[in-house]
Amino acid sequence: GINAEYMGGFVKVVKNRSYFSRFQVKWRRRREGKTTYKKRRQLVSQSKNKYNTPKWRMVVRRTNKDFVCQIVTAKIQGDVVHCAAYSHELPLHGATVGLTNYAAAYATGLLLARRMLTKIGLADKYEGVVSPDGSDYNVEPVDGARRPFKAIMDMGMAHITTGARVFGAMKGAIDGGIDIPHSEKRFPGFAKEKGTVDTEAHRDRIFATHVAEYQQKLMSEEPEKYKQAFSAYIRDGVTPDGIEKMWADCHASIRSFPMAKTLNHTFKCK
Repeated sequence: GINAEYMGGFVKVVKNRSYFSRFQVKWRRRREGKTTYKKRRQLVSQSKNKYNTPKWRMVVRRTNKDFVCQIVTAKIQGDVVHCAAYSHELPLHGATVGLTNYAAAYATGLLLARRMLTKIGLADKYEGVVSPDGSDYNVEPVDGARRPFKAIMDMGMAHITTGARVFGAMKGAIDGGIDIPHSEKRFPGFAKEKGTVDTEAHRDRIFATHVAEYQQKLMSEEPEKYKQAFSAYIRDGVTPDGIEKMWADCHASIRSFPMAKTLNHTFKCK
């Protein structure tokens, strides 16, 4: 029926014929809750004095079972994906479990960065952070070489919260050698009162130390819940002591074989 509002003894028709005759339907992707066009306009708009220079975006999306990281530019015909990396590719590099946690997001961002830089011939000039320690890092130009590849972060509809996993993917891409303007205030371990980041806490997330601690806790206190929550870890023989090494080996493999698509392209993981 018609929505109405009672005002002082008579009924005021709110959505009447005049209202519906002026109603404008929002764009399809806005109705579906997939695109915020105000944010997209800011991400894709380019200065006119730059002519047809592409504006590179690092697009990060998370599903229930996967992380999707892409390097994208916008054209009139639609977005063009130039490079992509997925967390379901990480088993090729030795990380077979925990493919949706912060460590997986970091590794997927690292894979995207090394793959993109290899594609454009900058992998040797900009290696990034080989041994991540959780501290902030900014890619600086190298003398006598091309400037670093620069992209801006595109989080889509994800909520901007401190410690969110999408920022793990961004951190992985930065450590991989891509220049992404950012602030360390959204990384895990940031204390608003002090205005600083606890690098040790951030490193624990990168190497999934927090997962290992929880796994150890369940093993000793709740064995039945442990078998249910960590069934994949038990199946693949991943113990709390081996989680950090698994991710460290994964990072090394990604740097050695960023273009790998099959197991034949990577080293045999123990």
